[in-house]
Amino acid sequence: MPVLIGEINSASALTIMQVADRNKKLFMQVGARSDALRGKNCNKFTFHVDIPNTVMVNTVGKALLRDNMVKDKKFFTLTADYIFGHDLLNAAKRFFGANQGNLIGDELIATDVTDFSPYLLKIRQAKPDVVCSNLAGNQVTTLIKQYAEFDLPYPIVGFNLNTADAWAAGDGNLAGTWPTVWYHTLDVPASKSFVEKFTKKNGKPPENHAWIEYVTFKMMAQAMNETKSTDTDKLIAYFEKETQFDVLKARKAYFRSWDHQLVQEAYTFSPKPKGQAKDKWDFIALGAAVPGANEPLEMINSTKEQNPCSL
Repeated sequence: MPVLIGEINSASALTIMQVADRNKKLFMQVGARSDALRGKNCNKFTFHVDIPNTVMVNTVGKALLRDNMVKDKKFFTLTADYIFGHDLLNAAKRFFGANQGNLIGDELIATDVTDFSPYLLKIRQAKPDVVCSNLAGNQVTTLIKQYAEFDLPYPIVGFNLNTADAWAAGDGNLAGTWPTVWYHTLDVPASKSFVEKFTKKNGKPPENHAWIEYVTFKMMAQAMNETKSTDTDKLIAYFEKETQFDVLKARKAYFRSWDHQLVQEAYTFSPKPKGQAKDKWDFIALGAAVPGANEPLEMINSTKEQNPCSL
């Protein structure tokens, strides 16, 4: 039984999901974050390991609420002009609406844009309280660098940033609060052991995609060992029992039976003050796990009422 594992781009992941469904093959989708993939486009044969857009927005949102940066505040967003960005904007709008934040401007950004000065001038004119990035990949780091050059006084936060892109920004070039599914400084014994072995072999710490591929293979191995089978239907049934998995975090994770999303802890991270980093991978400070230890993991995920998935 072949198992498909991979993908990061939401548009490509959707195509692979359709192929997996047509051929009745298991697809462990590890990196694409669009809510639509586990929503209206969900299917029986696809399981989603990474945190979706709604979770990223709610994770950063909890930090903003804690700092009184939402109610009656004016937000300006910059959004990637494709399925992922549109989806992220919709999640952000739901969060603003639920918490009395005001979206005063949004600009759709084509994927080939490298000069953000026209958009930064619009932000300066709009005078928001907070600027939000709904971008992806190297556009995020390009925006952050140019934002710093413009010396705008408005705090910037983002609802999507991968570890490798954060590292690419470099010490002193990253600002704001961002979501992550995992970071190598996480103080959990199993995570520290993984980081130590990975770093010894590769000469650098793992980023979030290295972690997610590792735990995905671990979950597949557990499923095959427990079911003593590689049969697709038996593996799906095992995951749909909401079996608990050790994903190198303080709390175990499980796939929801009704949308196949892995429910797990998430985190925020922010840059340390310039000059505090011990090396080029050490300039980011990881925040506390979200939700808190006494809160249900489900609370940062979309509800059945919000998610149109039908398996």
